[in-house]
Formats: sequence, structure tokens, C-alpha cells
Amino acid sequence: MRDYLNSSSGRYSMAVLAHIALLVAWHLFVRMGDVPRFVMPSPGDTFNSLLSPNYDWWGNTLVTGTEIFAGYFLALVVGVLLALLFTWSRTLEALVLPLLVTLNMIPKVALGPLVIVWFSYGISTNILITFTLCFFPILLTTVRGLNEVEPDILDLVRSLKGSRWQAFRYIQLPGSLPYIFSGMKVAAILAVAGAVVGEFIASERGLGYLMIQVQASLDTPAMFMAVVLLTLLGIALYLIVMVMEHLWVPKDARMK
Repeated sequence: MRDYLNSSSGRYSMAVLAHIALLVAWHLFVRMGDVPRFVMPSPGDTFNSLLSPNYDWWGNTLVTGTEIFAGYFLALVVGVLLALLFTWSRTLEALVLPLLVTLNMIPKVALGPLVIVWFSYGISTNILITFTLCFFPILLTTVRGLNEVEPDILDLVRSLKGSRWQAFRYIQLPGSLPYIFSGMKVAAILAVAGAVVGEFIASERGLGYLMIQVQASLDTPAMFMAVVLLTLLGIALYLIVMVMEHLWVPKDARMK
């Protein structure tokens, strides 16, 4: 039994069973507890809200998904490139990294209204808010991963007239991938929160905006459905990261 649980198929099976058990427990709690529909709908009532033509589920999901994936991808590119610059210039790292730490301490919810004043509101602003939440964990883990490479190996590359880019491409990047993916997993969780924060503050589209609209009419099933769709978007992003890690990082090198 232990060998089965340690296998990939065993872990995936247990994950599916856990989600099924959650749905069953949710259904039983609502039905057996006679919980009012406006307080907590059953899973059936929640999924039936998808049939309502008033909420444009596909369009709002597409907007929020765009904000999540675009902000996340931007944070990944900028975070990895800036981490690379830090390894090339210790002066730049000593100057900029403490400033980034300070800026990251600013609550993003408090910063949201200012971002809207500066950049108006809409998808691009929500992408920027998502970027601010995802950027820092990717940057920190990438910096750590790049710094974990043995200095002697880098000295060998330099002695062989290798360029900085070659050292990064063939030595630093492969060695730092487990750290990069660790930060990417954390950022994948934060990406959904970033998009929703932006839509809560000021937006005309998206699942977060839809949640505020249905709250006024106490359409709790639709609110739950919006949460379910947000969760599915986050799971989709996380699974993409896991698949990439499975393809690019050897099993024995992955961070647990």
C-alpha cells in the first residue's frame, strides 16, 4: 500500500478521491443540515447557475484567465531576467534587491486604488496587479538557484572563453530550475488572488467583478460558481507548471 501511495498514479488517485469526498461532504452538509440556499447552495445548485444567460460565464472567465496567465507570464520573464542580472552584477543586486523587498511589503490591496488612478482600470491594470504579486517569489527563488551553482564550474567556463550567456544557458539555468519551479508554484497560487483583487477594486468584466454583482442580489449559487471557476483557473495554471517541471527537471532534482 505504501509503495502505491508513493507512486505517481497513487498520488493522483488520492488527489481525485479527496476532491470527490469534498463534493460529497458539501452535498451532505447542505441537504442533511437543511442549510438555506442563499447561505450555502448545494453542488447541484451551484453548477446549475452555469445555465443562467445573464452572467456571461465564458466571457468573464476568459477575461480573468487572461489577467492571470498574462500577469504570471510577465512576472516569470521579468523575475528570471532580473535575477540573472543580479548574478552578473553584485553591485546591482545590493542596490536594487533591498528596494524591491521594501516595495513588496506594501499591501497590494492598498496599492490597488493608486494603480487605478495612475493607469485607469481594465484588463491591463489587473495584469499589472497580478504581476506584482507573482514577481517577487519567482525573483527570490531564481536568485537563490543561480547562486547555488558551484563557483569553480563557472570559473572553468570562463577559463574556456565561455560567455556569460553560455554559462547561464548550460550551467546556471539547468542547476537553478528546481528553485525556479518552486517559486513558480508559489506564484501560481498568488496569480489568482492578484486578478481578483484588481477586479474587486475596479473592473467592468471578470469573475471577481461578477461576484460583486451577484452579491447584491444574494445569488449565492452564482457566487459559489465564480469561486469554483477561479479555483479551476488556478489549478490549470498550477498543473501547467507541474507538467513543465516534470518535462524539464530530473525527478531526483525536484524540490519536495
